[in-house]
Amino acid sequence: MKNEQSKYIVGGVLALALVFGVLYYLKNLDEGPSVYDGFAQCLAEKGAKFYGAFWCPHCNDQKKLFGGAKKYLPYVECSTPDSQGQTQVCIDQKIESYPTWIFADNSKLTGEVSLQTLSEKTSCALPVNTQ
Repeated sequence: MKNEQSKYIVGGVLALALVFGVLYYLKNLDEGPSVYDGFAQCLAEKGAKFYGAFWCPHCNDQKKLFGGAKKYLPYVECSTPDSQGQTQVCIDQKIESYPTWIFADNSKLTGEVSLQTLSEKTSCALPVNTQ
């Protein structure tokens, strides 16, 4: 009887591991090239930085504007893993709300910022969305 219970436990653990593995894979699936890849890379080259927190819905909405190009964003995570504190780099930059963008001229914009405004602040050409 113990041997049979062990089989069920091992089977259950393996099934859970498989489910979590598939979910992790789907979550991190490369979305492929985006029309905004160059734009996001240009923002980083021009010294813009996007400060946010993984738990912040407005930060996630800001990232969604870039689609698959979000991987190129000059993003700085401000939250500690337990969501209870702020990283030292964000304390040093005096980040008080999320999202916050800081540009090469040290100007700041808080809240979700339009792609057009980011283009204007950095002189990065905003591509025409052909999708």
